[in-house]
Amino acid sequence: MASTEPGTLYRHPDRNLAMELVRATEAAAIRAVPFVGKGDKNGADGAAVDAMRKFLGTVDFDGVVVIGEGEKDHAPMLFNGEHVGTGHGPQCDIAVDPIDGTSLTAAGRPNALSMIAVSDRGSMLDASSVYYMEKIVTGPEGIGVVDLRQSIGDNLRALAAAKKKPIGEMQVAVLDRPRHAQLIEEIREAGAGTRLLLDGDVAGGINAARYETRIDMCVGIGGSPEGVASACAIKALGGLIQGRLAPKTDEERERGEAAGLKFDYVYEADELVRSDNTFFVATGVTDGGLVEGVRRKGPIIRTESIVLRSRSGTIRRVVADHLAEKWL
Repeated sequence: MASTEPGTLYRHPDRNLAMELVRATEAAAIRAVPFVGKGDKNGADGAAVDAMRKFLGTVDFDGVVVIGEGEKDHAPMLFNGEHVGTGHGPQCDIAVDPIDGTSLTAAGRPNALSMIAVSDRGSMLDASSVYYMEKIVTGPEGIGVVDLRQSIGDNLRALAAAKKKPIGEMQVAVLDRPRHAQLIEEIREAGAGTRLLLDGDVAGGINAARYETRIDMCVGIGGSPEGVASACAIKALGGLIQGRLAPKTDEERERGEAAGLKFDYVYEADELVRSDNTFFVATGVTDGGLVEGVRRKGPIIRTESIVLRSRSGTIRRVVADHLAEKWL
Protein backbone atom coordinates (compact mmCIF):
# COMPACT_ATOMS: atom_id res chain seq x y z
CA MET A 1 0.00 0.00 0.00
CA ALA A 2 1.46 3.36 -1.01
CA SER A 3 1.64 6.15 1.56
CA THR A 4 -0.21 9.42 1.01
CA GLU A 5 2.68 11.37 2.52
CA PRO A 6 4.46 13.49 -0.10
CA GLY A 7 7.73 12.10 -1.38
CA THR A 8 7.38 8.83 0.51
CA LEU A 9 6.92 5.42 -1.02
CA TYR A 10 5.96 3.12 1.83
CA ARG A 11 4.85 -0.45 1.46
CA HIS A 12 4.04 -2.94 4.16
CA PRO A 13 6.01 -6.18 4.17
CA ASP A 14 4.23 -8.68 1.94
CA ARG A 15 4.22 -12.46 1.70
CA ASN A 16 7.02 -12.53 -0.86
CA LEU A 17 9.42 -10.99 1.66
CA ALA A 18 9.22 -14.02 3.92
CA MET A 19 10.51 -16.34 1.23
CA GLU A 20 13.40 -13.97 0.52
CA LEU A 21 14.32 -13.91 4.21
CA VAL A 22 14.47 -17.70 4.30
CA ARG A 23 17.50 -17.51 2.03
CA ALA A 24 19.32 -15.51 4.70
CA THR A 25 18.54 -17.91 7.56
CA GLU A 26 19.41 -20.90 5.36
CA ALA A 27 22.77 -19.34 4.53
CA ALA A 28 23.53 -18.57 8.17
CA ALA A 29 22.63 -22.11 9.23
CA ILE A 30 24.72 -23.74 6.51
CA ARG A 31 27.76 -21.64 7.31
CA ALA A 32 27.47 -22.48 11.01
CA VAL A 33 27.51 -26.24 10.45
CA PRO A 34 31.31 -26.68 10.24
CA PHE A 35 31.46 -25.34 13.80
CA VAL A 36 28.88 -27.75 15.28
CA GLY A 37 30.44 -29.63 18.19
CA LYS A 38 33.81 -27.88 17.78
CA GLY A 39 33.59 -25.76 20.95
CA ASP A 40 33.97 -22.46 19.10
CA LYS A 41 30.75 -20.53 19.59
CA ASN A 42 32.28 -17.22 18.48
CA GLY A 43 33.52 -18.79 15.27
CA ALA A 44 30.08 -20.23 14.57
CA ASP A 45 28.38 -16.93 15.31
CA GLY A 46 30.79 -14.94 13.14
CA ALA A 47 30.32 -17.27 10.15
CA ALA A 48 26.53 -17.11 10.51
CA VAL A 49 26.51 -13.32 10.84
CA ASP A 50 28.64 -12.86 7.72
CA ALA A 51 26.38 -15.15 5.69
CA MET A 52 23.17 -13.54 6.94
CA ARG A 53 24.41 -10.01 6.27
CA LYS A 54 25.48 -10.95 2.74
CA PHE A 55 22.10 -12.44 1.83
CA LEU A 56 20.08 -9.69 3.52
CA GLY A 57 21.94 -7.19 1.35
CA THR A 58 20.29 -8.70 -1.75
CA VAL A 59 16.70 -8.49 -0.45
CA ASP A 60 14.46 -5.71 -1.77
CA PHE A 61 13.43 -4.07 1.48
CA ASP A 62 14.56 -1.23 3.75
CA GLY A 63 15.23 -2.94 7.05
CA VAL A 64 16.46 -1.40 10.28
CA VAL A 65 17.89 -3.75 12.89
CA VAL A 66 15.99 -2.99 16.09
CA ILE A 67 17.24 -6.14 17.78
CA GLY A 68 20.70 -7.21 16.75
CA GLU A 69 23.65 -9.09 18.11
CA GLY A 70 25.92 -6.26 19.11
CA GLU A 71 26.92 -2.65 18.81
CA LYS A 72 28.53 -1.09 15.77
CA ASP A 73 32.03 -1.18 17.26
CA HIS A 74 31.78 -4.95 17.56
CA ALA A 75 31.41 -5.69 13.84
CA PRO A 76 30.88 -8.15 12.15
CA MET A 77 27.83 -8.42 14.39
CA LEU A 78 24.54 -7.15 12.95
CA PHE A 79 24.24 -4.13 15.21
CA ASN A 80 21.26 -2.20 16.50
CA GLY A 81 20.38 0.58 14.06
CA GLU A 82 22.09 -1.03 11.07
CA HIS A 83 20.26 -0.71 7.76
CA VAL A 84 20.02 -3.90 5.72
CA GLY A 85 18.51 -4.75 2.35
CA THR A 86 18.68 -2.88 -0.94
CA GLY A 87 16.84 0.13 0.50
CA HIS A 88 13.96 -0.40 -1.94
CA GLY A 89 10.60 -1.87 -1.05
CA PRO A 90 8.85 -2.24 2.31
CA GLN A 91 10.18 -0.39 5.33
CA CYS A 92 10.61 -2.78 8.23
CA ASP A 93 11.87 -3.28 11.73
CA ILE A 94 13.86 -6.48 11.99
CA ALA A 95 15.16 -8.65 14.78
CA VAL A 96 18.00 -10.99 13.90
CA ASP A 97 19.79 -13.80 15.65
CA PRO A 98 22.08 -15.58 13.18
CA ILE A 99 22.37 -18.37 15.76
CA ASP A 100 19.91 -18.62 18.62
CA GLY A 101 21.89 -21.10 20.68
CA THR A 102 25.58 -20.52 20.01
CA SER A 103 26.49 -22.65 23.03
CA LEU A 104 24.24 -25.42 21.71
CA THR A 105 26.01 -25.22 18.34
CA ALA A 106 29.47 -25.28 19.90
CA ALA A 107 28.56 -28.29 22.02
CA GLY A 108 26.73 -30.12 19.22
CA ARG A 109 23.45 -30.10 21.14
CA PRO A 110 19.91 -29.91 19.71
CA ASN A 111 17.68 -26.87 19.14
CA ALA A 112 20.11 -24.31 17.68
CA LEU A 113 18.55 -22.26 14.90
CA SER A 114 19.01 -19.15 12.77
CA MET A 115 16.15 -16.68 12.89
CA ILE A 116 14.80 -13.36 11.62
CA ALA A 117 11.65 -11.56 12.76
CA VAL A 118 10.13 -8.67 10.78
CA SER A 119 7.34 -6.16 11.33
CA ASP A 120 6.24 -2.77 10.01
CA ARG A 121 8.68 0.10 10.57
CA GLY A 122 8.47 1.59 14.04
CA SER A 123 6.41 -1.23 15.53
CA MET A 124 8.95 -3.28 17.53
CA LEU A 125 9.61 -2.42 21.17
CA ASP A 126 13.27 -1.45 21.51
CA ALA A 127 14.16 -3.10 24.79
CA SER A 128 17.88 -3.23 24.06
CA SER A 129 18.78 -1.16 27.15
CA VAL A 130 17.44 -3.91 29.45
CA TYR A 131 18.77 -7.34 28.60
CA TYR A 132 16.42 -9.60 30.58
CA MET A 133 12.66 -10.05 30.49
CA GLU A 134 10.33 -12.34 32.39
CA LYS A 135 8.03 -14.05 29.88
CA ILE A 136 5.09 -16.38 29.69
CA VAL A 137 3.90 -18.03 26.46
CA THR A 138 0.99 -20.36 25.78
CA GLY A 139 -1.26 -21.34 22.91
CA PRO A 140 -4.61 -19.65 22.19
CA GLU A 141 -6.23 -21.40 25.17
CA GLY A 142 -4.24 -19.16 27.50
CA ILE A 143 -5.74 -15.89 26.26
CA GLY A 144 -7.83 -14.32 29.02
CA VAL A 145 -6.87 -17.21 31.30
CA VAL A 146 -3.14 -16.94 31.97
CA ASP A 147 -1.52 -13.78 33.33
CA LEU A 148 2.07 -13.06 34.34
CA ARG A 149 0.75 -11.29 37.46
CA GLN A 150 -0.67 -14.57 38.77
CA SER A 151 1.33 -17.27 40.51
CA ILE A 152 2.68 -20.07 38.34
CA GLY A 153 0.44 -22.54 40.20
CA ASP A 154 -2.70 -20.51 39.46
CA ASN A 155 -1.66 -20.14 35.83
CA LEU A 156 -1.08 -23.85 35.43
CA ARG A 157 -4.39 -24.79 37.01
CA ALA A 158 -6.26 -22.25 34.89
CA LEU A 159 -4.56 -23.36 31.66
CA ALA A 160 -5.12 -27.04 32.43
CA ALA A 161 -8.83 -26.35 32.94
CA ALA A 162 -9.01 -24.36 29.70
CA LYS A 163 -7.32 -27.19 27.80
CA LYS A 164 -9.42 -29.83 29.58
CA LYS A 165 -6.21 -31.59 30.50
CA PRO A 166 -5.10 -33.11 33.81
CA ILE A 167 -2.49 -30.89 35.41
CA GLY A 168 -0.29 -33.96 35.80
CA GLU A 169 0.02 -34.07 32.01
CA MET A 170 1.01 -30.41 31.66
CA GLN A 171 4.56 -29.73 30.46
CA VAL A 172 6.32 -26.41 31.03
CA ALA A 173 9.46 -25.28 29.18
CA VAL A 174 11.93 -23.36 31.37
CA LEU A 175 15.53 -22.33 30.81
CA ASP A 176 17.74 -24.42 33.07
CA ARG A 177 19.30 -21.61 35.08
CA PRO A 178 19.99 -21.14 38.82
CA ARG A 179 17.62 -18.15 38.83
CA HIS A 180 14.75 -20.51 38.01
CA ALA A 181 15.27 -22.96 40.88
CA GLN A 182 12.26 -21.66 42.84
CA LEU A 183 10.10 -21.44 39.70
CA ILE A 184 10.90 -25.04 38.75
CA GLU A 185 10.05 -26.20 42.28
CA GLU A 186 6.70 -24.38 42.16
CA ILE A 187 5.83 -25.88 38.77
CA ARG A 188 6.47 -29.38 40.10
CA GLU A 189 4.63 -28.68 43.35
CA ALA A 190 1.58 -27.71 41.25
CA GLY A 191 1.74 -31.18 39.70
CA ALA A 192 3.10 -30.29 36.25
CA GLY A 193 6.29 -31.48 34.60
CA THR A 194 9.19 -29.41 33.33
CA ARG A 195 11.12 -29.47 30.08
CA LEU A 196 14.41 -27.82 31.01
CA LEU A 197 16.03 -25.93 28.14
CA LEU A 198 19.80 -25.60 27.95
CA ASP A 199 19.37 -22.56 25.72
CA GLY A 200 17.06 -21.16 23.05
CA ASP A 201 13.84 -19.98 24.69
CA VAL A 202 12.57 -18.64 21.33
CA ALA A 203 12.00 -22.20 20.13
CA GLY A 204 10.60 -23.08 23.56
CA GLY A 205 8.03 -20.30 23.30
CA ILE A 206 7.01 -21.20 19.77
CA ASN A 207 6.56 -24.83 20.74
CA ALA A 208 4.37 -23.75 23.66
CA ALA A 209 2.08 -21.88 21.27
CA ARG A 210 1.87 -24.61 18.62
CA TYR A 211 -1.02 -27.02 18.93
CA GLU A 212 0.76 -30.26 18.02
CA THR A 213 3.59 -30.16 20.57
CA ARG A 214 3.75 -31.56 24.09
CA ILE A 215 4.77 -28.21 25.58
CA ASP A 216 1.85 -26.35 27.16
CA MET A 217 3.65 -23.28 28.50
CA CYS A 218 7.04 -21.57 28.36
CA VAL A 219 7.89 -19.35 31.31
CA GLY A 220 10.83 -17.68 33.02
CA ILE A 221 13.44 -14.97 32.61
CA GLY A 222 15.30 -14.86 29.31
CA GLY A 223 16.58 -12.23 26.90
CA SER A 224 14.42 -9.18 26.18
CA PRO A 225 15.42 -9.25 22.49
CA GLU A 226 14.26 -12.85 22.25
CA GLY A 227 10.96 -11.83 23.84
CA VAL A 228 10.24 -9.23 21.19
CA ALA A 229 11.29 -11.57 18.38
CA SER A 230 9.14 -14.34 19.85
CA ALA A 231 6.13 -11.99 19.87
CA CYS A 232 6.32 -11.82 16.05
CA ALA A 233 5.97 -15.60 15.93
CA ILE A 234 3.35 -15.92 18.67
CA LYS A 235 1.08 -13.38 16.96
CA ALA A 236 1.17 -15.55 13.85
CA LEU A 237 0.21 -18.59 15.93
CA GLY A 238 -2.66 -16.84 17.71
CA GLY A 239 -1.10 -17.59 21.08
CA LEU A 240 -0.45 -15.58 24.22
CA ILE A 241 2.80 -13.87 25.15
CA GLN A 242 3.40 -11.42 27.98
CA GLY A 243 6.66 -9.87 29.13
CA ARG A 244 7.89 -7.92 32.14
CA LEU A 245 11.33 -6.31 32.11
CA ALA A 246 13.79 -7.70 34.66
CA PRO A 247 16.77 -5.33 35.07
CA LYS A 248 19.76 -6.75 36.94
CA THR A 249 21.04 -3.44 38.30
CA ASP A 250 19.77 0.01 39.23
CA GLU A 251 21.89 1.45 36.42
CA GLU A 252 20.22 -0.82 33.88
CA ARG A 253 16.80 0.24 35.15
CA GLU A 254 17.78 3.90 34.85
CA ARG A 255 18.91 3.35 31.26
CA GLY A 256 15.61 1.68 30.50
CA GLU A 257 13.61 4.49 32.06
CA ALA A 258 15.59 7.03 30.05
CA ALA A 259 14.67 5.03 26.92
CA GLY A 260 10.98 5.22 27.82
CA LEU A 261 10.57 1.62 28.94
CA LYS A 262 8.06 0.64 31.63
CA PHE A 263 8.99 -1.33 34.70
CA ASP A 264 6.82 -3.39 37.05
CA TYR A 265 4.54 -3.50 34.02
CA VAL A 266 3.29 -6.41 31.94
CA TYR A 267 3.72 -5.87 28.21
CA GLU A 268 1.11 -7.61 26.05
CA ALA A 269 1.81 -8.99 22.57
CA ASP A 270 0.49 -5.84 20.86
CA GLU A 271 2.86 -3.72 22.93
CA LEU A 272 5.90 -5.87 22.24
CA VAL A 273 5.11 -5.58 18.52
CA ARG A 274 2.56 -2.97 17.48
CA SER A 275 1.72 -4.52 14.12
CA ASP A 276 -0.69 -7.13 12.80
CA ASN A 277 1.69 -7.90 9.94
CA THR A 278 4.60 -9.80 11.47
CA PHE A 279 6.90 -12.44 10.05
CA PHE A 280 9.08 -14.99 11.76
CA VAL A 281 11.54 -17.12 9.81
CA ALA A 282 13.85 -19.76 11.28
CA THR A 283 16.15 -22.44 9.87
CA GLY A 284 17.51 -25.30 11.95
CA VAL A 285 21.24 -25.47 12.60
CA THR A 286 21.04 -28.61 14.73
CA ASP A 287 18.05 -30.93 15.04
CA GLY A 288 15.29 -29.77 17.35
CA GLY A 289 11.63 -29.96 18.18
CA LEU A 290 10.82 -27.01 15.90
CA VAL A 291 12.88 -27.81 12.79
CA GLU A 292 15.51 -30.31 11.72
CA GLY A 293 19.10 -29.20 11.45
CA VAL A 294 21.24 -28.91 8.33
CA ARG A 295 22.03 -32.28 6.76
CA ARG A 296 24.54 -33.28 4.10
CA LYS A 297 23.06 -35.87 1.73
CA GLY A 298 25.58 -36.78 -0.94
CA PRO A 299 25.86 -33.89 -3.37
CA ILE A 300 23.22 -31.77 -1.63
CA ILE A 301 22.80 -29.90 1.64
CA ARG A 302 19.25 -30.07 3.03
CA THR A 303 17.76 -27.37 5.25
CA GLU A 304 14.42 -27.15 7.00
CA SER A 305 12.83 -23.80 7.83
CA ILE A 306 9.60 -22.53 9.34
CA VAL A 307 7.86 -19.38 8.09
CA LEU A 308 5.13 -17.72 10.17
CA ARG A 309 3.01 -14.75 9.11
CA SER A 310 0.48 -13.08 11.41
CA ARG A 311 -1.66 -11.31 8.80
CA SER A 312 -2.56 -14.56 7.06
CA GLY A 313 -2.21 -16.78 10.13
CA THR A 314 -0.10 -19.25 8.16
CA ILE A 315 2.67 -21.63 9.13
CA ARG A 316 4.80 -22.92 6.29
CA ARG A 317 7.65 -25.39 6.34
CA VAL A 318 10.30 -25.01 3.69
CA VAL A 319 12.59 -27.94 2.94
CA ALA A 320 15.33 -26.94 0.51
CA ASP A 321 18.09 -28.92 -1.18
CA HIS A 322 21.21 -26.90 -2.00
CA LEU A 323 23.97 -28.12 -4.28
CA ALA A 324 26.90 -28.61 -1.93
CA GLU A 325 29.41 -27.52 -4.58
CA LYS A 326 27.92 -24.02 -4.49
CA TRP A 327 28.85 -23.71 -0.81
CA LEU A 328 32.48 -24.80 -1.02
